[in-house]
Amino acid sequence: MSSKPQRPCPICKKPRSEEHAPFCSIRCKDRDLAQWFGDGYAVPSRPASPEEIATADWDTQE
Repeated sequence: MSSKPQRPCPICKKPRSEEHAPFCSIRCKDRDLAQWFGDGYAVPSRPASPEEIATADWDTQE
């Protein structure tokens, strides 16, 4: 039985570890989290208008 080749760490490209998957270490895991907190990553969408935010029903999901 052949297994899929594992992808390398998305931050430093070293082999990933099972303990910190999909990263190679806690350091790379923390660097990725810092990118999210620092707006280094973004999910593409259009900006919401203030009216949309004010009238949003946060209890339901579409």
